[in-house]
Amino acid sequence: TMSCSSNASHTPTFLLVGLWRGGPPNHLLFPLFLVAYVAAVMGNLMLVLLISWDSQLGAPMYYLLRGLSVVDAGQATVTLPQLLAHLVSPQSVIPAARCLAQFFFFYLFAVTDTLVVVVMALDHYVAICDPLHYSALMNHHVCDCLMASCLILSLFHSILHSGLLLPLQWAGDSGGTVYIPHFFCDHWPLVRASCSNTQYNVLAIFLEGSLFVTGPCALILFSYARIAAAIFRLHSAAGHWRAVSTCSSHLTMVCFLYGTVIWVYFQSPSHNSPEQDMAAAVMYTAITPLANPFVYSFRNKNVKNALHRLLSSSRVNPQ
Repeated sequence: TMSCSSNASHTPTFLLVGLWRGGPPNHLLFPLFLVAYVAAVMGNLMLVLLISWDSQLGAPMYYLLRGLSVVDAGQATVTLPQLLAHLVSPQSVIPAARCLAQFFFFYLFAVTDTLVVVVMALDHYVAICDPLHYSALMNHHVCDCLMASCLILSLFHSILHSGLLLPLQWAGDSGGTVYIPHFFCDHWPLVRASCSNTQYNVLAIFLEGSLFVTGPCALILFSYARIAAAIFRLHSAAGHWRAVSTCSSHLTMVCFLYGTVIWVYFQSPSHNSPEQDMAAAVMYTAITPLANPFVYSFRNKNVKNALHRLLSSSRVNPQ
């Protein structure tokens, strides 16, 4: 870490440099990310509306999926408008208070996302491995408690890491501007740019932060190991296919989500280049919220039937 000079400040102005250099021109990237953002928000909100409207999607799985969709829409909204601003403005300046607020809410939504997918894995485990007790073990009250626990844990995580950023100082140029080689206020770029001692920030990322990855990963691995054992015991080919199709979409998104998080946050600060970090960040800020509605819904027969009923109802009863 560089030593702080006399012009170092706790509340500088940050200049977010934007996406990696040498890539496609901004006039091509802007419509691409605009479509991705609109599709992610509209897709997730449509899923929320559909599950809330259709009583046949009252199972805990869809109840949890509705919560995940709210979180995904929030995560995309925290980051992607900032990226779009980069693509139309050569310089995207953001005050320290707004930068830290973006960091806080990004962490809040992102960590909630990773915890909710754990709850969904447990839901699949109970549904396949203990179907006789499913209605008692997984009901709306239990789901409410689990979702609230995810939010509380995420809030604790965000407050801790935001609080560790507050004492830091950043030394900018003669105008007090600090350059951040990223398209939003992410954790490692802020820590790398600080001129203060950041050992506690780094320690918190690897120790406390890793608990929020290894713990959920262990629960997911346990759930799917038991699910795999239960599937192998099934004698019906139709039962095999139904169980695999129920879990495959979720497992795909879990691997995608946790893979990119581990790639960015749990390697040595000097291991990845800013370009690699930004490429991974695009995956979990844009691609994951965009993919979730399609992966979880359009491959699901019940959701497709509910969408058909909603469209049929709107045609029969126009406003």
